This record gives sequence, C-alpha cells and structure tokens, in this order.
Amino acid sequence: MTRQEYLEKITQANEWAQAYYNKDDPLASDEEYDALIKQLRAFEEQNPTQIAPNSPTQKIAPTLQSEFHKIPHLSKMWSMEDVFNETELRAWAKRANCEKNFFIEPKFDGASLNLIYENGKLISGATRGDGEVGEDITLNVLEIENIPKTIAYKEKIEIRGEIVILKKDFNSINEQRIKENQNPFANPRNAASGSLRQLDTSITKERNLKFYPWGVGENTLSFKKHSEVMNFIRELGFLKDDFIRLCANLDEVLTSYKELLSLREQKAMMMDGMVVRIDDIELCNELGYTVKFPKFMAAFKFPALEKTTRLLAVNLQVGRSGVITPVAALEPVNLDGVIVKSATLHNFDEISRLDVRINDFVNVIRSGDVIPKITKVFKDRRDGLEQEIVRPQLCPVCQNELLDEKTMIKCQNLDCKARLVNSIIHFVSKKCLNIDGLGENIVELLYEKGKISTLESIFHLKYEDFENLEGFKEKKITKLLKAIEDSKTCELYRFITALGIEHIGEVAAKKLAKTFGKMWHKQGFEDYKNLEGFGEEMAKSLEEFSRVNLQRIDDFYILLNLSEEKSEVVEQSPIKDKIFVITGTLSRPRDEFKALIEKFGGKVSSSVSKKTSFVLFGKEAGSKLDRAKELNLVCLSEEEFNQMLHNAL
Repeated sequence: MTRQEYLEKITQANEWAQAYYNKDDPLASDEEYDALIKQLRAFEEQNPTQIAPNSPTQKIAPTLQSEFHKIPHLSKMWSMEDVFNETELRAWAKRANCEKNFFIEPKFDGASLNLIYENGKLISGATRGDGEVGEDITLNVLEIENIPKTIAYKEKIEIRGEIVILKKDFNSINEQRIKENQNPFANPRNAASGSLRQLDTSITKERNLKFYPWGVGENTLSFKKHSEVMNFIRELGFLKDDFIRLCANLDEVLTSYKELLSLREQKAMMMDGMVVRIDDIELCNELGYTVKFPKFMAAFKFPALEKTTRLLAVNLQVGRSGVITPVAALEPVNLDGVIVKSATLHNFDEISRLDVRINDFVNVIRSGDVIPKITKVFKDRRDGLEQEIVRPQLCPVCQNELLDEKTMIKCQNLDCKARLVNSIIHFVSKKCLNIDGLGENIVELLYEKGKISTLESIFHLKYEDFENLEGFKEKKITKLLKAIEDSKTCELYRFITALGIEHIGEVAAKKLAKTFGKMWHKQGFEDYKNLEGFGEEMAKSLEEFSRVNLQRIDDFYILLNLSEEKSEVVEQSPIKDKIFVITGTLSRPRDEFKALIEKFGGKVSSSVSKKTSFVLFGKEAGSKLDRAKELNLVCLSEEEFNQMLHNAL
C-alpha cells in the first residue's frame, strides 16, 4: 500500500465511522469496516513514522455531531481490540503475558452507555461519544425501566454497559417505521443507539430497551477480581445475562466461545462475539492501555452474519396463493459458512422503498435458517451501470395477465402450474405431512406426468404410477408408498399447517389442534379471535378458509387417520387465568412447567409486571425475582408450586 492509498483509505474509514456512530446509517457492513481498519493498522505497523493523526486507529470514536449537550466521563471509555480466531486470541494473550483466569461474557450488539451514581442516586447518563466526552442523554436514561434510579451504594461510581434491543422489538419497530414511510434501522445496534438519542423521551420509553452492565469507570471499590466487581454491580439491581463464565485457561475460553456461538440464534438479543478479559484487576492495571484499547481485554468476534455483495438480477417466484415474490440473485457471498446466492425482496413496494437496482451493492443479512434479506443499498457506490427493476405484467410461469394490487401482484390462473405444484410441495414438506422421498423434483415430475393434480391425489398413488419413471426401482417405490401411508396418521396440527392457510403457521396450528381438536374448522370468528396470540387477521383468514373448504376438510378426515392432542384443562384450579413468570434454574425444562401451568388454566409471561400473579423461581434467579419482590408479588419455589397443583387435584 502506498502512502497515497493509505490516506485515501483513512478518508473512507472516517466517512464510514461518522455514518455508523453519529448518523445511525452505516455505509458499509461491520466486516468491511473491520477489514479496512486492519489494512490501516498493517500499514502503520510497517511505517510508524507515517501514521496520520486523523487515522481512526488513533482515536476511540469519531467527533460528536448532535443536538445533545456534551458531558465528560470521569474516566475514559475505551474501545476493545478485536480478535477473529484462535490464533489471534492466543497472540493477544501472549502480548498480555497472561494465559489463565479469564472472565468472559457475551458481546451484545448494542450501544455503550455510561451511568454516574452519587449518594445512591443516578445523576447522569451519557453515550460513549469519543471516549472522553459523550452526549448527555440522562432524561432518556430515566425512561429505561431496568436501569435502577437508586442503588444501595453511596460512593460516586461510573457503571458502564450495553443498551440492547430485543430481536422481536427490533422487528416490530422496523415494521412500524416502514408503515410510516421511514427508513428501517439497518441493525439492532443502530436501533438501540437511535432509541437512546431521541429528543422525545417518550420514544425511548416505548422502545423497551435493556441495559446490561459490563464494567465500571471511576470508582472506589476494593475488589481484587473483575468478576467480584460485576457480582457486586449486579447485586445492586442490574440485569445479568445467564452466560457468564470464569475460565481457568485459553482452552476453556475456546470451549465457551463455541458454546456461546451455538446459542447465537436462541438469544433474545443480537450478539456479535464474546468479551474476554483478564480477571485479576492488579494485572489489568499493570498492563494498561494502547492509544485505543485496554491491553487486558479483547472482543472475540463471531463470524459475520451480514455482508456486502452485488445484486445481479431479480427472479420472480409464484407462491401457493398466486402471489408474485421478487427474489434477488446475488453475487455469491459466504455468511457464517453458508454460501448465499439469493435474498428475498418481499414485494415491489419494498423494492421501491429501498430504491434497489440491478448491479447495486447491497447489505445482506441472514439469521439462522431464515431466508436472507437485503437491509440496505449502498447508493454512494453507484457507477451508472445500475438498472431499474420493472414491475411484471405477465405471470413468469403461465404467461397469464397478473392482477396488480399495489403491494401484492397475483397470478389469478387457478391452473397455473406454480400455484398447484408449490401447494403440494408445501403439503408434503418436513414441517407438514413429512412424506420422506416426495421432494420438490419428484412432485414436479409426478405433476408433469399427470399422476397428481390435487392434494388428495397423493394418497391415491399406486405402484404402477412409478414403474416407468426414471430413477424409480422397486425398493424406492415401496419406500415412498410406505411413507405416504404412514403420513395418514400424522398429528392433526401438521395437517392444519400443511393446508397453507394464510397467517397460520406451525405454532398457530398447534393451538387450534389442542383447543378444538378435529372440530377446529367448524368454529366462528370470535372463537378464533379469543385464542391467545390470535389477532383479527388470523381469525378472518381462518373463518374464510373454513367456510370455503369445510366439506373438503371433512373428506380429508375420511381419507386420513389423524392423531389429535386436545389440551385438557383442569376446571377447578387455583391458578385458572393467573399469570406466571418463570425464572432461574429448575429441576426440569421450563417447557414442562409451562405445559403444567396451561393445563391448570394459567398463562405464562416472559416479563414481571404488576399484572403478574405468581413468580416461579429456581436456582440463580436474578432480576426478575428481585423485581417481583419489589412489587410484593407471590414468589413460589418449585416445591411450593408442586404443592399448589397437588392440592388442586
């Protein structure tokens, strides 16, 4: 890299940093930014006399630009060095001359916050800012429910942590922003940061933000271990994550990393890595800091689940209901070990909102098994070769004219191959009837050969229907016919799921099967609407589908021998209609206790409030139990809970 190239990369890195930290509107993915910073550091290590003073490696964060007043931190808020693999982790530990006794915890994808308490009262809250001066957001902090306004400690202390937003809340906020024609947040970090920096404090309050402490700044504590400091802080009433470890050596750190990575999708909030810190405070003080980082801690980053790539084309898919879905064909990109070549664009309104075009550079995210989606278009990289994406007028499969309903574009041709074939593929899929061996290609082949033409026709297939088909021999045919026969005795909820009713997925199907059994399709709008978790749209969809397909479902019951598991509720119960919150470690999985509570007519909630009737707690119960005691709620041990249910029988 030449000196000129180095300076150009500094300009680009500073632009990206400003957009990320101050505008909550990133111009590049985290991975791209990290890679750029690595290039700058490599040049600076080889050319220490040529380091530019405006290099982002020489400061913690960019200069502040906002309408908030500035507030100095009592002690500097540092950033962290990133390590991305075992080799880099061991190199970091070697530089620190320490390979034992590490404190680890999740690195949440949020926004850093500095709280100052004096005489037991919260007196200020500030963003990280440039590390020395932050934005005074005290009024917003006071609206965050899980941040204690008073603590049982009188000395002045800075308590630092991460403000995060739950995945479900992040999705809800973005849905609302789209409805209001606002740009959605690119990721939970931007949503959390944007929620903190609201001039209207009521917006902060409604965002349901969570604060997880990870350290202290200025303080007079006398603990010798960081783990002791954090135990003390969390005992003051702050939230504690359930994945916090003390690791004796680096091998244990690596094992914990793999364990935490496996929990990535299960966590209620986004994580982008694991914090690794030397536990001995005296050793930490001896090691000190670089210009930007503490030498005693590092962020062991997870593989990226979002990357930047190019949109090459848009393909049109026809769904079971005839709805046309545009799918982006992407330049292949590796996302956490999965090669992603396509991403959903949802509909043409979404294409207009994003203003995405063919040949654009786009940000793609993937969460677990969820279909990848485009979250951002990097319009500043356009070079004039981009092409607009045109709304279709003809079905890409049957070439019939399409019905354009603005948000949705539909093929109305009932004989369209895509509609029927996709319905059958869904019907026999793993989450539905689970007919092993009847995959997408075979369904298409059977349809082309005229062997199947309806959902019901699957169950009328005979040995001779397969005899002359390529790739089918006696053993394969016998196995497939057995799988079809076995599917006739599947669970009722699978059959309901298989019907592909709009708004009714697996969870809703289970609720219908358990509540109404085989009479689920003979209920009314109010019956459906009164089910927990069901809204008007779901109830309307069910009512209409049941009306149109009533006889057909009854005919299916003659054809199939479905097993049903209707929930039994104990009518005379002391917990009927009562709301439970479960917290801590119990002797059995929480799902078993939830099922028991529901059997006795109770309900289970995830958060403690004044509406909570009982809190069932186990070992290491944390903030939820503390909150319950503050509200004078009835708290039950597992033994007391079991006795309560025993008395009800």
